[in-house]
Amino acid sequence: MAKSSRSKWLLLGSVALVVLPLLLVEGKFAGSDDQATAAITHAKPGYQPWFTPIWEPPSGEVESLLFALQAAMGAGVIGYVIGKRQGLAARDDAEH
Repeated sequence: MAKSSRSKWLLLGSVALVVLPLLLVEGKFAGSDDQATAAITHAKPGYQPWFTPIWEPPSGEVESLLFALQAAMGAGVIGYVIGKRQGLAARDDAEH
């Protein structure tokens, strides 16, 4: 498969991964915390949590921002490690 063809398929797959969930969910977004709370409340109606958060963000937007920042930092670390390993492997191949 040609490199440009592979790039086009990867781009198309990436776009599909972003767009398809938005089309299939129909605007009903709920986080795993909300789903877990609903499941626990359904299973045991009188349940009381055994701890409270140390700090809660003032709004859902701030919470989303912090989550996105955490994901971006993790992706940056993973990208750095992969790039470093690729660079070291290329340097080793050039030396031998």
